[in-house]
Amino acid sequence: MRTAYRTGDRGVLRDVAAIGAAMVAVGASFGAVAVAAGLPAWAALAMSVFLYAGGAQFMAVGLVAAGSPLAAVLAGLLLNARHLPFGLALGGTLGQRRWQRLLGSHLMTDEATAFALARPAGPGRRRAFWLAGTLLFLAWNAGTLLGVLAGGAVGDPGALGLDAAFPAGLAALLLPSLRDRDTRRVALAGAGLAVLATPLLPAGMPVLLALAAVVVPALRGRRAAGADSVPDGTAPAGSGKKDGVAPSGADDAGQVVRAGEASC
Repeated sequence: MRTAYRTGDRGVLRDVAAIGAAMVAVGASFGAVAVAAGLPAWAALAMSVFLYAGGAQFMAVGLVAAGSPLAAVLAGLLLNARHLPFGLALGGTLGQRRWQRLLGSHLMTDEATAFALARPAGPGRRRAFWLAGTLLFLAWNAGTLLGVLAGGAVGDPGALGLDAAFPAGLAALLLPSLRDRDTRRVALAGAGLAVLATPLLPAGMPVLLALAAVVVPALRGRRAAGADSVPDGTAPAGSGKKDGVAPSGADDAGQVVRAGEASC
């Protein structure tokens, strides 16, 4: 059993390292962009340590540089509202002590959540979350420090294709979960809502709208419950039966036939 645990942890470490390498590069880009936008080096580093909000940090720097700090705060809160269902899904995984929950909520990202939920509930899921959350936090902050030191030399991560690393990694982590039929329905419904809403809503809102897809299993269960509420033995209309009993005429005819057979 211990060997299996060690093998599983080694696999998590390998997968986290692959995503962490891209996170270092994107974090370096954030540090460079923040400094180029006029943000002090200490403020960029403090933002990565105490906020640790990934893409929301890029948006906040742009809005602050445009002179809208209040809009930066509101947009960041809206964009990261997706962490509320993450917390509900991982509440028992973080631990029972208050400091574990506070620290775990700070380290909770899309990637760490995906790594944890890809494993069955229990000690393995807990180790996967803390391992992924800690290493990715260190990778992001190391990248921010490199970007601050390098200035504007890193440039836009999209030019190197690094902006696609996180969606690709998340898709690979979530593929095993899609074997479940209900999960597939929710994922497809959420993706469809997000795609349809993208041209109509501001950035971040389509992702929040996609959360409405979680009602799909509830609606399907309600339909199934309605179908099951029909009493057993009840025949459809026009079948000539009522409550599973043949009409009296049909019963009398059956008796006549049986009597004739007996007389033969």
